[in-house]
Amino acid sequence: MVENQNLLLGICGSPRKQGTEYAVQYALNYANEKFGFETEYWTIRSKDINFCIHCDYCIREKKGCVHEDDLQELYPKIETAKFLLFGTPVFQGNLSGQLKTVMDRCRALVAKSPNVLKGKVGVALAVGGDRSGGQEIAIRSILDFYQQNHIHSVSGGAFGANLGASLWSRDMGKQGIELDEEGLRTLRKVIKRLAEFK
Repeated sequence: MVENQNLLLGICGSPRKQGTEYAVQYALNYANEKFGFETEYWTIRSKDINFCIHCDYCIREKKGCVHEDDLQELYPKIETAKFLLFGTPVFQGNLSGQLKTVMDRCRALVAKSPNVLKGKVGVALAVGGDRSGGQEIAIRSILDFYQQNHIHSVSGGAFGANLGASLWSRDMGKQGIELDEEGLRTLRKVIKRLAEFK
């Protein structure tokens, strides 16, 4: 599969149509309008996604994952995109279980093609109901996934977005994110730095 050098894939790890979905779509729109990225959006919401069961089918067979579920539609999108944006709500001080499952299931991609993720460029955002509710821990978990899979991680840099974009919903969903100008500023900083790698 040929990688699209201008494609930014946004993956939303929230089961709700609220703050995280708004933040990921805001980032994609900003990336497209300001920096000319091609963008694609994918959400875990309403998807049938099974946990990785560590059956090692992907390692033995080199044909992908044993589960025939909705992640099968995501795999080629990840393979094609040069740039990745993972967004998560904060659940119990860390990323959502749904996004963690997506990351776990990427093992099947790498088992089939060990260098499939190598050299891609990734950024992260997290949305918390509290200003300091675990966003940096959730972002760190995404960045750890990038590092393990040879994806270059990019942050917004010092002075405001050191690890990635941290947003505060005030438990008001989309409305809370719309009101969080500081959080949206961190998101714009992250996308601006991502554009330097085009």
